[in-house]
Amino acid sequence: MSGTSPAGAAGAPKHTNRLAGETSPYLLQHAHNPVDWFPWGPDALARARLLDRPIFLSIGYAACHWCHVMERESFEDEPTAAYLNSRFIAIKVDREERPDLDQVYMGAVQAMTGGGGWPMSVFLTPEGRPFYGGTYFPKAPSHGLPSFRQVLEGIDRAWREQRGELEEAGARLVGQLAAQARNAAGPAPQPDLLDTAVTLIEQSFDARNGGWGGAPKFPQPMTIEFLLRRAAAGDRRALPLARRTLDRMADGGIHDQLGGGFHRYATDAIWLVPHFEQMLYDNAQLARVYLHAWALTGDERYCEVATGTLTYMLRRLTTHDGAFAASEDADTAGQEGATFTWRAEEIREALGDDATLFLDAYGVTELGNWEGVSILSRVVPTPELAKRHGIAPAEVDRRLRDGRTKLLVRRDGRPQPARDDKALASWNGLAIAALADGARLLALAGVEGLAARYRNAATRAAGAILGGLLAEDGRLGRSWKDGRATGQGVLEDYANLADGLLALYEATFDERWFTKARALADVILERFVDPEGGFFDTATDHERLVTRPKDTQDNATPSGSSAATAMLLRLAAFTGDARYREAADRALTTITPFTARYPTAFALWLQAIDLALAPVAEIAVVGDPEAEATRGLVRAAQAGYAPNRVVALAPTEVAAAESAIPLLHDRGLVRGKPAAYVCRGFACRLPVTEPDALHEQLAELAAAV
Repeated sequence: MSGTSPAGAAGAPKHTNRLAGETSPYLLQHAHNPVDWFPWGPDALARARLLDRPIFLSIGYAACHWCHVMERESFEDEPTAAYLNSRFIAIKVDREERPDLDQVYMGAVQAMTGGGGWPMSVFLTPEGRPFYGGTYFPKAPSHGLPSFRQVLEGIDRAWREQRGELEEAGARLVGQLAAQARNAAGPAPQPDLLDTAVTLIEQSFDARNGGWGGAPKFPQPMTIEFLLRRAAAGDRRALPLARRTLDRMADGGIHDQLGGGFHRYATDAIWLVPHFEQMLYDNAQLARVYLHAWALTGDERYCEVATGTLTYMLRRLTTHDGAFAASEDADTAGQEGATFTWRAEEIREALGDDATLFLDAYGVTELGNWEGVSILSRVVPTPELAKRHGIAPAEVDRRLRDGRTKLLVRRDGRPQPARDDKALASWNGLAIAALADGARLLALAGVEGLAARYRNAATRAAGAILGGLLAEDGRLGRSWKDGRATGQGVLEDYANLADGLLALYEATFDERWFTKARALADVILERFVDPEGGFFDTATDHERLVTRPKDTQDNATPSGSSAATAMLLRLAAFTGDARYREAADRALTTITPFTARYPTAFALWLQAIDLALAPVAEIAVVGDPEAEATRGLVRAAQAGYAPNRVVALAPTEVAAAESAIPLLHDRGLVRGKPAAYVCRGFACRLPVTEPDALHEQLAELAAAV
């Protein structure tokens, strides 16, 4: 299913503009607007210089609800479009295809207004310098916002009468953005920073509802992952914060109680009413953190949420070539959330005698809990339901499970949200990592059927992304759709894909994934490193923008810089290559002061600091992977939640000697038996041949923190 705007679905289109030749579903949504849209590129910029007009730059994405609203209200309005066409050069950008442009101009909008969001509306000089901006502008003035037409008229008048002032303001703003990208190196992080971060995270925690902040409330998987790491390291404050948040999100309406997976965020503070778009990056990161919570605590409920989320990704987001689509829309036929909400009578009709139990469990009432309908959220736990309805807890769970299955079948018969089918390298890297971890952990638990399904899906996605986006010279494209690669890969593409491939290596021990990951890391060192420390978001040969972006803050997705740093530290543990460790350490010195003050905004950085400071266990196993003795060693090596551990496997001594993974070199069998070597900094203890002995060595290493 391609992403199409609900507004453009009815009737024959009256216009076709330059966007009709693009592959981005978001751009194609606007291909029949009367606005004379250009895609970003040399033609649009040359046109602006030739006609000496300001540029109106509109940035959004296919699943964006308010992007659709602004399109219906303004971009499909003939008089507004005519005015825009006569005085401006209009450029439409998909932020997911061009995160570099989004980063530069979002920084400008935030500097000008103190806030940001999408659709982003920015006015530029013909040279691309921003001088005015905002987000959504309504058709008519409301809530303190001018109408879009008023904004256009004001900018046109200012351009004609005060052009010098606008150009001067744009030049100053570009200078500010360039200065913000320069992070001076500071001291190396110290262990007490991690304790301070947990203290600050605890202080801003919502003890009642879980999570951080009020409405709207966003999932923060990187913060939760950091807390799991600290809990594993012995900080007793961390796990209750993580568990409360995981539990409340899983119970809430932000979690699709029928189909699995998560919506973008909650519009309230209690996780009930979601903004209904579903993003690949949210689901990949949340699936992974729920898997890790299961590995740490043994709580099967976390495994159920994780596998439900991964199953959603396979069911709804898998493209025909095995990669993963970017998102599903917030709207169905122009109405937000229409696919996902229920009326009580619909559930009674579908479930019959079991409806009363289901309505009670999921908080469905006659009046509804949102705009006259109900969003399903788990409001009554199983023990209380069993008592209320006089049935055994196991019977409660069975009936609710059957009810969810029946309602999902019925819901699948409704109109569905549009899907943005483009496959982004970065987000697919997050998905591959989640599936690979799912395959590895489920295999350890003996759930081989589901483990194999996830392993195969991760392998297929990795093959699709590398086959479609990796060029012979090692350069990575950004986006893949309908057989076409679009855009240059940015730092997050290389870093997240490499991280996913390393996770896939540890789930399969197929060295081709390690080799590809290391090659991507080498490109990062060659083309993205800032000599002053850290990484730029764009490569040395990327299109030159008004400033070279360097975003270090972790937002809904990891910053490219934090993802690169964490991945390079893991790669250093596999290889002993000082280049990776040195680049990561230099990056950490540029960010340490921010992590201590704003931990939830630098949560992957905190994980990288934990990885840099911890005694990383480097484990090399040599032995036939089909032999039970080898399997026992691998299970011991990968058991539990061990984020500061890497594991490599070679089937024979010859394979170890010839391996692409230096950790395996000079390792062999012991008296003809499979053996495991526990190392730190490539200094290894005596090899062991029994799982119990391996457990003992790993425990000793952990105690040496």
